[in-house]
Amino acid sequence: MANVKFYLKTKKSPKGTQTNINLHFYFNYYEIDQSGEKKYKFLKYFTGEKINSTFWNSEKQRAKETKKFPEYPEFNTRLNDIESTINDIYRTLVNDNIAPTPELLKEKLLLHYNKITKPTIQPEQETLFSFIKKFIDESKTLKKTSTISVYHTTLKHLRNYAEINKLKILDFEHITLDFYYSFTDYLINDLLLSGNAMGKYIKTLKTFLNEATERNINTNLAFKSKKFKTINEQTEQIYLTDTELNKIYNLDLSENKRLDKIRDLFIIGCYTALRFSDFSQIEPENIIKNGTQLKVKTIKTGETVVIPLHYRIKEILKKYDNQTPPAISNQKMNEYIKEVGKLAKINDIVIKTEKKGSLRIDKKIKKYNLITTHTARRSGATNMFLADMKPIEIMKITGHKTEKAFMRYIRISPEKNADLLMNNKFFNAPLKVAQ
Repeated sequence: MANVKFYLKTKKSPKGTQTNINLHFYFNYYEIDQSGEKKYKFLKYFTGEKINSTFWNSEKQRAKETKKFPEYPEFNTRLNDIESTINDIYRTLVNDNIAPTPELLKEKLLLHYNKITKPTIQPEQETLFSFIKKFIDESKTLKKTSTISVYHTTLKHLRNYAEINKLKILDFEHITLDFYYSFTDYLINDLLLSGNAMGKYIKTLKTFLNEATERNINTNLAFKSKKFKTINEQTEQIYLTDTELNKIYNLDLSENKRLDKIRDLFIIGCYTALRFSDFSQIEPENIIKNGTQLKVKTIKTGETVVIPLHYRIKEILKKYDNQTPPAISNQKMNEYIKEVGKLAKINDIVIKTEKKGSLRIDKKIKKYNLITTHTARRSGATNMFLADMKPIEIMKITGHKTEKAFMRYIRISPEKNADLLMNNKFFNAPLKVAQ
């Protein structure tokens, strides 16, 4: 927090001598020295005022209110004006997103009081990179660690792109469609990123640019063009069928308590279609209507969903005295649930296609290796859909706002889709009327 102090230039001046008055302005400014340590600096400014040290009140930092110094009202008013001026200058710079420095503040004061007529120090305008860095720092207490990591990686890619292309500066005005095509080419063909990974970094860049535009730092709106688009490719994400869930549920894990608890928690996710952050934190008070429904305020969206309790969840809750199994980290659970899937012989081969730049790579992977906590949510939504529940009914459980977003969760193979259509009247001969 900024604050102003007035001091006699020579604090130990003999009483009765005229002494200059200096202003010290502290605003938490520091520079990093060669050893990496912070070195704090402040503004030191000669006010042009002098006073007999006898009449100076060092506690109030003003002239004493005494008849022996009848000019004290005007004198103190001038000091008040200087204090008000430096505070106004500081606030203006901050509001204009210009970094205040002791040198810049001093020059602004000198200009204000006509002690110089032409500025020599150019204010440090916010650049694209400096804004992104500041935005990341501001977001650390508001965003998830994973989000901050993506922010940092996006900034790293932008810096590396500028360096590789020998750009002396990459600023807001340079973010054009030509930049977009060049930068996406760099991400895909130089770094061999997938389309989704590239899309993630473009989306993050647009987040930075939108925020800078809101703050009146950026005026270049080329990034709002439809051609400046975020790519989102459909990925081969699996779901578990009823048959596979039966295998997992009926697996005898009595000799492995660790996997037993992981399996039970995963099953709860599969029959609620909740995210891991929600199904791993179910409490007894979430169970309502005499144990027939589950009411949860979702962490990601803050939306409240109410879900009928599947009979298998009731059995699991009974097993743990109306509690859910204790949760572990998402990362560990993703690791352990693959062990469960392997023991349950979820061994179907899945062809997983990856794109690395212009290369397409097909990998054959056993299905259990693809099981994650999010598979539970996707399995729940898909199996509800296959059970002839209406999309709008399932969306009340999953919390999806649009049917388009919901349908991206539904994972039905072409074979399964054909099975579902077998009994459709379109594919069958009409019934013959008896003669």
